[in-house]
Amino acid sequence: MSGTLLIVVPAVFAAAVLRGITGFGFALAAVPLMSLAVPPAQAVAVALLLQSFVGLRDVVALRADTDHRTLAFLSLGAVLGTMPGIWLLDRLSPDVMRIVIAGVVMLGLAVLIGRPQGLLRPGRGSAVGAGLVAGLFSGLAAMPGPPAIAYFLGTAAPAKRVRASLMVFFFFTSLMALPGLALAGQLHRDQVIAALVALPALIVGTWAGGRVFARLSEGNYRRAAIGLLAITAGISALRGLNGLP
Repeated sequence: MSGTLLIVVPAVFAAAVLRGITGFGFALAAVPLMSLAVPPAQAVAVALLLQSFVGLRDVVALRADTDHRTLAFLSLGAVLGTMPGIWLLDRLSPDVMRIVIAGVVMLGLAVLIGRPQGLLRPGRGSAVGAGLVAGLFSGLAAMPGPPAIAYFLGTAAPAKRVRASLMVFFFFTSLMALPGLALAGQLHRDQVIAALVALPALIVGTWAGGRVFARLSEGNYRRAAIGLLAITAGISALRGLNGLP
């Protein structure tokens, strides 16, 4: 366990810095790094546990900056979309779907890059719709993030609100995913212990990333977030291509 933690804790810290800067990307960075020491399924479990543990703190600490109304509609859509995504997963190749999702994300990125901020008007319909797509992506490929990230980046919301809202959204999606992991037998005592030991690294790393975020202009934050979203799409496509026969 001690040897494993020597990799897990620094991995969590590095991913937490990214999370602190953008509000997302923690699992994207943490899972591959932790997988150097533990099986990928265990790394996913640790990442979800960590985001769940720190989420209550985020809800309180970021309450003034969080877009609660939009989050409520996004979360509702995610709940409604997850089960159809799981249903489709039983009928479609997950690797093909990762490639499709990557293509959809890249198309959305092209729109975000080519159009000014404020492309979307926040509202009940658009937020629920983005949440539905996030739920579908979650059920199909455990990737709820890109639709929510693209939604917030497409609005005129300030960077501070986007970052806070995304942190709280991923707390909610992590909580949604934990029961499924438990039912699948992927949650064990070792993962809980590893998450608890690494929790201070997550808190300190998020704080350090927050210090960097405070120095970013609105434009630089948007560029950093779009770049990270593009990396997410690229990794999804590579995972899908590697899984094809």
